[in-house]
Amino acid sequence: MDSFWMAVTNLGRDEVFIVALALYTWLVWPSGGRNLGVAFALSYLVNSALKYGLDLPRPFFNDPSVASEAAKATAGGPGLPSGHTQMSATLWFGMAAQLGRRWLWVAAALLVAVVAVSRLALGVHYPSDVVVGLLLGGLFAYAAARSHFPEHDLGRWLPPALVLVVAAVLPANTPREVGVGLGLLAGFWVTRPTFAPPRDLTGRLIVAVAGLVMVFAVYFGLSALPDALKDLTVVRVLRYALLVVVAAEVVPAVLRRWLPAQTGVSVPAPQPVH
Repeated sequence: MDSFWMAVTNLGRDEVFIVALALYTWLVWPSGGRNLGVAFALSYLVNSALKYGLDLPRPFFNDPSVASEAAKATAGGPGLPSGHTQMSATLWFGMAAQLGRRWLWVAAALLVAVVAVSRLALGVHYPSDVVVGLLLGGLFAYAAARSHFPEHDLGRWLPPALVLVVAAVLPANTPREVGVGLGLLAGFWVTRPTFAPPRDLTGRLIVAVAGLVMVFAVYFGLSALPDALKDLTVVRVLRYALLVVVAAEVVPAVLRRWLPAQTGVSVPAPQPVH
């Protein structure tokens, strides 16, 4: 069963979140994807702050036998709250809350539940870690659906600039999660995805495949930077901010035939199906 739970828990990896956020933004609701991305980044930062601020142990810290080496490799940093659980809840419940579709709520609940259970089954979290992760994820999912993050010019550029200033003065031993969260926040905050999703199946397939190829070319290309450079917090922030900008701005510009611009307006949300 360990291999099964490892496969399930990998649904909470960064790469899965990148694919889901990108496809949601391109194919479903561009401006909703931006709001969800901002909420996701804030959730990521809160999770990191609590995790390293509280510095609470994981089950295998006291008893190494409760988790395999493969499971331990998925468990970076202290225990509470569960990052896999919180970020999965933020993402999938955020989509469900934005779109308001019953089937999506059911699918989101099942997906988040199996990821949460996998963290317990693998012995990398206590139940309290998972419960707190679920509660926080639900809170940020609500924020993704109900909050409107500023889009005017000053509000667009000031927060990312402040993020870069903060990143530049953070010490060298700052946890990587902080740099990732700040980069995602800066990237999603500065983007303005005002294109329309493709309506036909062919267009959707072209956007999905070509878009993900471009995004992961940037992702793996930036990951190939020398460790001494890419591990600097300010560089990590720039890497993840650039990744978001490529997904939300560059991909639509390159694929504008299938993602036509809607200049000056926000693309409306898809209507719920009851």
